[in-house]
Amino acid sequence: MRHESRAAPSPRPHTAEGPSPWHESERFATLFTRHAPELKRYVIRRLGPEPADDIVAETFAVALQHLASYDGSKGNERSWLYGIATNLVRRHRRREIGLYKALSRTGVDPATEPFTDEVDRRVSAGVAGRRLAKALAGLSQAHRDTLLLVVWAELTYEEAAAALGVPVGTVRSRVNRARTKLRRVLSGVDPEEG
Repeated sequence: MRHESRAAPSPRPHTAEGPSPWHESERFATLFTRHAPELKRYVIRRLGPEPADDIVAETFAVALQHLASYDGSKGNERSWLYGIATNLVRRHRRREIGLYKALSRTGVDPATEPFTDEVDRRVSAGVAGRRLAKALAGLSQAHRDTLLLVVWAELTYEEAAAALGVPVGTVRSRVNRARTKLRRVLSGVDPEEG
């Protein structure tokens, strides 16, 4: 029996049309590995565990469709992914409001069960956590989206601006107004000391 030596096929080079499909799939895999877990935690905190997998999957499906045309000058890939996820979360607004109202009554945060850390325990603990959830439910969608991208997703103001497609000044204003309203509703209670 005769064996022929075959060289492994080399990846396709960049073409005039852009990066090769091989390069795009590798880039997508890296994006998914790097950002899927934190995106899932963000969606769980916004909507609960039930829709999280679907929304994260849909986020990456949209990203894959538009990966070749992604414009890095409008923000980094992380903020781009959070922008997609936030748009998908908006479709589930009623569920999000219901989750905050339930949290305000029960004090049980669906994100802290599988992803506990000291900050989450303090934020969701006791009366302060329930009051915070009620206050979040009372924010406008734009203010809530902006605040949660900055606070829960830990995006910079610039990244949040890119994710939402608004100027950085708008992000600063929304975060400031949301925090002011939360402080007023919480009547000086520091939710991290709850």
